[in-house]
Amino acid sequence: MTTSILAAVAETPHVAYDLPIPPIGFGLITFSILMFLGVITLSWSGISHRH
Repeated sequence: MTTSILAAVAETPHVAYDLPIPPIGFGLITFSILMFLGVITLSWSGISHRH
């Protein structure tokens, strides 16, 4: 039974999808968006004390 399962798994084709950019690119884009949103959040932190 084990050999038949292994044979069935070995016969299935492996499908690999190519990414449009390298994996580090996704991390850098996500990090830059996070930093941008953090700057926006910190820029609004003292606005309530002005009024």
